[in-house]
Amino acid sequence: MIHTTEVIEVDDALVAAFARLTPQLSSSNPPPDYNELSEIVANPATVLFIARDVLSGEIVGTLTLALFRIPTGLRAWIEDVVVDQHARGQGVGAALSEAAVERAVRSGARTVDLTSRPSREAANRLYKRIGFMPRDTNVYRYEVT
Repeated sequence: MIHTTEVIEVDDALVAAFARLTPQLSSSNPPPDYNELSEIVANPATVLFIARDVLSGEIVGTLTLALFRIPTGLRAWIEDVVVDQHARGQGVGAALSEAAVERAVRSGARTVDLTSRPSREAANRLYKRIGFMPRDTNVYRYEVT
């Protein structure tokens, strides 16, 4: 069984969980340290969610929800969803995503966006299954070197 919560305080267990989980999401970015996680938690524009295995207490997944106001309304964007490889297929990603959507709606967002690489087939199936729809848009990135 999985329990999701919003992180309100950074501790050593959270830092250790990110050290374990971040490489499963990105091989090019180092895990955030205590100070970086503290910045995320303290920032009113971000909500950090974790998922714990109820039996072991282990953090098995995380998701960041960004909430920001623009002229056309409050935007909600899901970023950096990662589920521990040993906990995949157990509803962790769905629980985190649903918690983020609920929080976004409570905050006043009318839509929630996310991106997912095509190679993440299981994640893409999950997002469609819980109600996300592909958009007909282009995503652009400007690399600062």
